[in-house]
Amino acid sequence: MRVTEGGVELEVPGEQTEGVEESVFYNPRQELNRDLTIATLRAYRDREDRAETYLDAMTASGVRGARAAADGWDVTCCDVNEEAVDLARTNLERNDCEARVEHRNVSALMHEEVFDVIDLDPYGTPMPFADAAIGNCRDLLCVTATDTAPMCGAHFNSGVRSYSAVPQNTDYHAEMGVRILISALARSGARFDVGIEPILTHATSHYVRTYLELEHKPTAADAAIDELGYIYHCEDCLYRETDVGMIADPLETCPHCGGSRLLTAGPVWLGPIQDPEFVTAVRDEIPYTFDTAPAARELCDTLAAELEEPTHYDQHKLCRNWGLPANAMDEFLADLQAAGFEASKAHYGGTTFKTDASVGEIRAATEDNLI
Repeated sequence: MRVTEGGVELEVPGEQTEGVEESVFYNPRQELNRDLTIATLRAYRDREDRAETYLDAMTASGVRGARAAADGWDVTCCDVNEEAVDLARTNLERNDCEARVEHRNVSALMHEEVFDVIDLDPYGTPMPFADAAIGNCRDLLCVTATDTAPMCGAHFNSGVRSYSAVPQNTDYHAEMGVRILISALARSGARFDVGIEPILTHATSHYVRTYLELEHKPTAADAAIDELGYIYHCEDCLYRETDVGMIADPLETCPHCGGSRLLTAGPVWLGPIQDPEFVTAVRDEIPYTFDTAPAARELCDTLAAELEEPTHYDQHKLCRNWGLPANAMDEFLADLQAAGFEASKAHYGGTTFKTDASVGEIRAATEDNLI
């Protein structure tokens, strides 16, 4: 079937029917992801003017590559699937876009050539491609992970195998996935003396997307490893605290409620996952001609204002835990701010928020207006 996305006309596989799986994958629900990618590439060109080459590492229908080529990038599309390669060539020709199309294993290609920007958007975990990508990407690594259940701890053993870390299924499970993914990428980079800086990250619609600016220096790799550590989480009262370092020192009892049902997750990325100034620049590059523009712009606004705390809370879950009704989120956050704490909405859901207050301090600051 034919679709138009971001001003580019594409031929893509039709809707999958029961018992019949298309050999070339196209996900219309990822359009926001792709719109944000184009806006990010535009903003990044202003940040790093030497960046010219872009690798669409798993091109499938060629939608990312075609859109990047139409936006002026020197594009290489790669896929191991011959049908995907043929379809990508067709879509590039249909839009008069110049790009190189490679039918081969992308890890082999990345080990042979260096690209300014590499975009990993595989089905499932990106980690089998991470070493080749980080070792041969000059400036910006764009990564999507769709295996959220392993990253978030719901499929525990799979998460440990894929990310060499211990994920835990908590009330901030989406952010657990974000920080497990970035931690694994930071450790991959360190093996090549490459440091990472996440400049835009979001968890949306059952996937995690992060954009990492790379610095090829041992000191930068050391600085990235210094951002890793552990989260200790009480399953009873939802208290949590963090501990920087590669060696865990788990709590035996909860400092808030005295409970012993404690989880340890890590190593996770404890540092910032956004550059607010860059996120604002990305927002400004999202034209209203993009179908997802309202949602994408709103997401960027939330990301730019989101605190850098490494976990978020769910207001409704806290209130259920306390046996109290929830009030309006704006009022709830205003109470925290009035008590002297930082507080912001989080992009993980309509009832999620971030604060530097502990769980006990949150209750003390908000309880009067919840009764």
